[in-house]
This record gives sequence, structure tokens and C-alpha cells, in this order.
Amino acid sequence: MTTHAPQTAQSVTLPVSLDEAVAALTAMPAAVPVAGGTDLMAAVNRGQLRPAGLVGLGRINEIRGWQYQDGHALLGAGLTHARMGRPDFAALIPALAAAARAAGPPQIRNAGTLGGNVVTASPTGDSLPVLAALEADLVVVGPLGEREIPVSHLLAGRDLLAPGELVAFVRVPLLHAPQVFLKATGRTGPARATASVAVVLDPARRGVRCAVGAVAPMPLRPLEAERWIASLVDWDNARGLAPEALAAFGEYVAAACVPDPQGDEQLPPAVLHLRRTVAALARRALGRALA
Repeated sequence: MTTHAPQTAQSVTLPVSLDEAVAALTAMPAAVPVAGGTDLMAAVNRGQLRPAGLVGLGRINEIRGWQYQDGHALLGAGLTHARMGRPDFAALIPALAAAARAAGPPQIRNAGTLGGNVVTASPTGDSLPVLAALEADLVVVGPLGEREIPVSHLLAGRDLLAPGELVAFVRVPLLHAPQVFLKATGRTGPARATASVAVVLDPARRGVRCAVGAVAPMPLRPLEAERWIASLVDWDNARGLAPEALAAFGEYVAAACVPDPQGDEQLPPAVLHLRRTVAALARRALGRALA
């Protein structure tokens, strides 16, 4: 598994179905489920994690694809970033495909999975703001059966996985409308986001959804900014907005997600730069979605 952490795990189980995986996790609650291992093994190598056992999910075919269900896409938690970045998936959920393509270098995209991105819940997880903007749900399986929870509840810690449970699918509404994901990094090439923005149009509800990632422990939804900009869009005709409205939306989002300090204090230069970055990303993302 790694040359840096000998005797990391005492046992490795390789189930071929979700039922077997749940049974293995129930029998050994201290075991950790692992798919691509891009985050897990990095933590092991840094000495931050010493799992008593591993339950490998790579042989469970039912979570490696997707299917259609009542106007939604039921995405397997084992879908890799590389698979989600392909054109056929991009035609289905464009913003999630864009996030998958931006997830890192090829070796990360080939191994890392959608479910792992969600459960690890890293603030810089590229898929997370997209799933928040899409208002996706998680299908969780465990010893007591199957249940659904909003992805935002798991990320916020409002609903945690119980012993023996694991995320099997991500249920995403198919909006058939423009979606955009943009991110800024500290250097050129694949890197962790310093800020990311997902913008999703929902013409059926005449709504704009926006989520900002990497600036807080979980994706942030600037709900007031969403409602304000949606009221300006001509949903029945051309959806374009004036540059001034796009710029105002960007500033509205940035102020909501990177707020001013209390009192007479000024924002530190690094935080002010972050706010400007969020404003630029939100402005550009909305402009591209409306175009």
C-alpha cells in the first residue's frame, strides 16, 4: 500500500456488491472504505491516519456508472473524475464534468471518485460546489437499509454517516440548462483551488443557483444574490444581462462569502484578493451561463 507507513491496515476486504461492503463495515466498524484512495492514502503517508482495516470498493460494478431515474441522474459513487470528464457525461451535467476535468493531473483523475470527493469533504473538493448548486442528494446504504440525505447536510455535519453506512449514489436533477464551473488556483496547471464557483440556471423555476467553494469549510450558497439576479433575468426571451448587472452580482456573491470584518478593521490584503477573485469568478460564470 505504501512504503512510508508499514503495517497500516490489519485487514483488507474486497467486496463485489454493496451488500457485501455494508456487511464488512458492520463486522468491523473501525475499517475505512476506500475507492481511489487519492485522499486516504495521502493522509496515511503523512501519518495522519492509521486505519484498522480497509474495505475496497473498486470491484463493486453497480457504483461505477450512472442511470436515469425520474428526471434525475443516479451517479455511482465509484465514478472517477476521468469518466465524468468525458463528452457523453458533459452533455448530461456540464458543470460536474468541468469540475472533474479540473480535479488534478491525470493520475488523480483516473483514480479519484465522486463519492470519495464527497465523503472526504475537503474544502477544495472541486465537485462539491457543483453538487451544492445542483442541490444534489446522497443515497446512503447501511445495515438498516437505504436512505437519502441532501449533500449539503453531510458537508455541514447536520447528518453524518452511521457505522456501517457508505455513500452509494449521488442523485442529481437533470435541469437541461446551462451550467458553469470555474476555479482559481495559486499556480498554472492542475492545482488545488483557492476559490471556485458553480453557477446553474434553472429555467423551470426561473432561478439561478450559485455555490462558492474553497473559501470556507463547505460550499457557500449566496441565496440573496441568487434571488436578486434571478429577478433581473428575462426568462421568456434573451437571458443576457448588462455588464453592470453581472459585475454587481459578482460583488454581491463575494461580499456574502468573504464578508467584511466587524468594527473598523480592514480586510487583510490576502483576503481582499480572495474576495476579488470570487467576484471575478462569479461574474464570469454567470455571464457564460446566460450566454
